[in-house]
Amino acid sequence: MHGGATADRGDGPVAEPIVQSATFSAASEEEFAQIALERRGGRFYTRYGNPNHEKVAAVIADLEAAETAMVFASGMATATTTALALLSSGDHVVAQRSTYAGTASLVLNVLPRLGITCTQVDQTDPRAFADAFRPQTRLVLLETPSNPLLEVTDLRAVSALARSAGALTLADNTFASPVNSRPLELGVDLVWHSSTKYLGGHSDLSAGALAGSAELLDRIWDTALVTGAVLGPFDAWLLLRGIRTLPLRVRQHNANGAALATALEAHPAVRAVHYPGLPSHPQHAVAATQMSGYGGVVSLELAGGYAAERFISGLRLARRAASLALVVHPVAMWAGTLEPGQISSAGVSPGLVRLAAGIEDTQDLVEDALRSLDALHEGTP
Repeated sequence: MHGGATADRGDGPVAEPIVQSATFSAASEEEFAQIALERRGGRFYTRYGNPNHEKVAAVIADLEAAETAMVFASGMATATTTALALLSSGDHVVAQRSTYAGTASLVLNVLPRLGITCTQVDQTDPRAFADAFRPQTRLVLLETPSNPLLEVTDLRAVSALARSAGALTLADNTFASPVNSRPLELGVDLVWHSSTKYLGGHSDLSAGALAGSAELLDRIWDTALVTGAVLGPFDAWLLLRGIRTLPLRVRQHNANGAALATALEAHPAVRAVHYPGLPSHPQHAVAATQMSGYGGVVSLELAGGYAAERFISGLRLARRAASLALVVHPVAMWAGTLEPGQISSAGVSPGLVRLAAGIEDTQDLVEDALRSLDALHEGTP
């Protein structure tokens, strides 16, 4: 709530002002040279940083227990810039098989064109990571819980294995949020977010964030200047505004996700529910050691050939759209990003539906989902 707060407790603004300027002046040649060379600064040129960037990055660093942080125009801008900064032709990456479609496309379709190879593994088995390491392995891409199957990666075990192999770990913490999990405290080197999701919280901005040590972010900074995936000052301000209520919102996301998962698991129209907070989840015990809550995202697979689209169309509260606090049919949404074979190899079936509970009334959300499932089961339109 008070992260990154200004030390001035006098007559300054309570709400952080928006600094919309694209460039900043200096009083002398010496000062101009100094601010031009400052990494992650905020008063030279907005591609190099902005006061709104500085403020929200400081708060994100606090949330993730990191030395420092950077912000980007989107989550994928964050992941892509980081990969380009840390990898070179001939390097090797180990990545999860179950992961966000954009991340999968990066490692399967983009990096190979640059001479960077990738091995995908079953993230539920730490030994699968160890078996995939090569002398050329430089980076391990993690995501837990994964999108959209909500599989869990043992961050302590995999980070230790990667460190012993001389590889860096980069974890996507979007679904957990730093309220529920802090991967850096478990040994991960770098954490990134699609800040469009839980951090922003209002579906009105696109942003990404990266947190870790100053030494690693300094290496990534130089590439970030070249890629130019700059977060606008107003979006940085919106992101800070959203983060101020993050703990309150995540508390309700956690409650809604748990209630939905429990109710869905008991319904005869549902074949399987993927939610790490359920005792029936295969990695529930691991999740309990590295998460304080399990988030609002629940995936379900319908039984008996029921159509995912019929279930989605029967919902009254959840809207069909990308991002969180909404409902999606992953097979349909990912068709523009991955090849059909890549989608199926990630374990995403045609019957899979991803629900992302917002902060609505818990009973309303559960009743809405059960109403649509009842209609499917009873064969009504």
